[in-house]
Amino acid sequence: MEDIGRRSALALGLATAATVPALITPTPAFAQRYRPDEGKEVAPGVRRVDLTKRASEIPAYATVSMRDIVYQPGAKSSFPAMPNDMVCHCLEGELQVSQGPGKQFVAKAGDVWSCMKGMPEAGVSSGSTVAIMRVIDLIPPA
Repeated sequence: MEDIGRRSALALGLATAATVPALITPTPAFAQRYRPDEGKEVAPGVRRVDLTKRASEIPAYATVSMRDIVYQPGAKSSFPAMPNDMVCHCLEGELQVSQGPGKQFVAKAGDVWSCMKGMPEAGVSSGSTVAIMRVIDLIPPA
């Protein structure tokens, strides 16, 4: 067996020490955001989870509310007319969104868009994971 010099031993020790934290540091586990049966089913594989609601400080709207629409992979929804103005945000996954002729786009995690009252909207979860669309409803006075 060959003798290991001081420099070689030091280099080997430093290399080993540098890899130890990567081996023992736990990988963070992410909990599933929603149970498959949570909320109300609005289409096959699509569920609505209502989150919160309160009075609006914007004069044109009496109330703002927030809900998540959870799409299983491949699931789709179609709404012929939005009941009110809203702002939507893709929290997770990927959605193919159609807001009528010539208004199609792919929303990826982090994307935001808006819908106005009466506008149609259809969504399809186009990825291999669950897609979540967060909706902020802007509800006018009755």
